[in-house]
Amino acid sequence: MDTAFESHFNVVASYAALAIECGAVFVVAFGSLQAMTTLLKVIASGQAGEIEGRQIWLKFATWILLALEFALAADTLRTAVAPTWDDISKLAVIATIRTMLNYFLAKDIMAFDKGQETASEGGTV
Repeated sequence: MDTAFESHFNVVASYAALAIECGAVFVVAFGSLQAMTTLLKVIASGQAGEIEGRQIWLKFATWILLALEFALAADTLRTAVAPTWDDISKLAVIATIRTMLNYFLAKDIMAFDKGQETASEGGTV
């Protein structure tokens, strides 16, 4: 009875993880499309510059952060049902790498936001 329930739960968790991974792919694809569209508009208007490029990067980086969170959630869900030590060690490595990417990307976004605030305050005073 327990084995059958665990098997069914494992199937449900696998489908849920697959749906979350599809969400991560959608988020990255949407962010990429948005970034490319904005980039082409900026280039076509002749306003391409460092500030515009950083703003496009900032929006794209935000989508990537969201996708990383989805991917980590999917990995965690896959490992939640009867994990082996091999599964746990793989999840630990993946989680560490994704968390570090997330941390440094978020740090870059915060630095850019602070730079934008400083520039706007300096220009209005």
